[in-house]
Amino acid sequence: MKVADMIQELRQELGPEAVKTEKEDLASYAFDATPDMPVAYPDVVVFPECSAHVEAIVAIANRYQVPVYTRGSGTNLSGGTIPLKNGIVMVMLKMNKILEIDTENLTATCEPGVIIADLNAAVGEYGLMYPPDPGSVDTATMGGSVAECSGGLRGLKYGVTKHYIMGLDVILANGKKMSCGGKTVKNVSGYDMVKLFVGAEGTLGVVTRIICKLIPTPEARKTATATFPSIDGAAKAVAGIIKSKVIPATLEIMDKVTIQTVENYLHLGLPTESEAILVIEVDGLPEVVEKEAEAVVKVCEANGGDVIIAADDKERDGLLAARRAALPALAQLSPTTVLEDATVPRNKVPEMIHAIRTIADKYGLTVGTFGHAGDGNLHPTIVTDETNTEEMSRVHKAVDAIFEAAVSMGGTLSGEHGIGIAKQKYLTQEFGEAGVEALKAVKRALDPNNMLNPGKIVTI
Repeated sequence: MKVADMIQELRQELGPEAVKTEKEDLASYAFDATPDMPVAYPDVVVFPECSAHVEAIVAIANRYQVPVYTRGSGTNLSGGTIPLKNGIVMVMLKMNKILEIDTENLTATCEPGVIIADLNAAVGEYGLMYPPDPGSVDTATMGGSVAECSGGLRGLKYGVTKHYIMGLDVILANGKKMSCGGKTVKNVSGYDMVKLFVGAEGTLGVVTRIICKLIPTPEARKTATATFPSIDGAAKAVAGIIKSKVIPATLEIMDKVTIQTVENYLHLGLPTESEAILVIEVDGLPEVVEKEAEAVVKVCEANGGDVIIAADDKERDGLLAARRAALPALAQLSPTTVLEDATVPRNKVPEMIHAIRTIADKYGLTVGTFGHAGDGNLHPTIVTDETNTEEMSRVHKAVDAIFEAAVSMGGTLSGEHGIGIAKQKYLTQEFGEAGVEALKAVKRALDPNNMLNPGKIVTI
């Protein structure tokens, strides 16, 4: 039997403990964190421990012409790791070594299974940090972050994953290893292959080694919340802060639905009658932080905001915990949470929030909106029940309308969650037919047999 022969070869290469075929094991990797997605069982789950193992797995997959789905912690929100065509799920969590912290070149080199929070803890001992800060930072892996080009709470000031990945080792679809980039600050040799693989969701190659840029940890920081009686006041404050030449490290928004839900979840004493809360953090040199904090307070108060500045790290952690709790809190309301990733130019944030509210009312849905207001990356979150067919029909129509609104405002389908399965049908709205064909051409060039994470981003 073809599959049985393949599994036997995998066991010979990796050892029997690294190859799982029990029904319970297959079921555990038939889904990821994305709701309302198809459940698909792989033929086998494997746990490589080194690059040589990955090369062997891809080579075996080539011989048997079966797909390979690379997976980290499975926290993605676009259906990016679901094994649509059975095959091999390759879990990278055992490749979890930090290989080097280079304080002279300000880089870290690690394997893809390293947890982002663990990397930051390690480099923090040297007074350094890796800025990308996704909401799932305590569980998400570096490889998954590279695959999705994750962003997070610090994206406004510090950028997203693609701004910090300097070099990669990648196993291509033909089973051969390619190295691209490195520690040099300047590198314009050939095509920018590092940027191509970052955000490719494992469809073009399997990342086995990552060189990332580090920066010095800021000397000082101030964190504040500003509560507003109107969503427009909060949105205008966001624009006003940027206009005042202040670029906060964190500039987050939560609407009334989210505030009330988080308060019920954590009991932090949040003002549940407010229409919106901004969570704002400025960092840098102490004298600059003081000046920027004063400017933030002035702008927020001018737009009707009531500002509270954290007195110490404990209060700061509490303020940030409120924002990080938005998704798990909303998830308590109903069996299913449909979290979207509509991103617009930041001057369109008020218009987009109003559009989301109009869409929620039109389809009779509860939608909490939170996200990275400073960079226009909003997360409208629909609380629903995927077993309710009639309600899910309304959810799908609402999601269609949300993405149509975002693109019409000059926005994008995804700021940080990726395309995966969930957003493929909207790609033409953003790229046009010629653009989608170009994406398919890249996929065909690097993966002509459609072996690597097939069915994600584009279907060929």
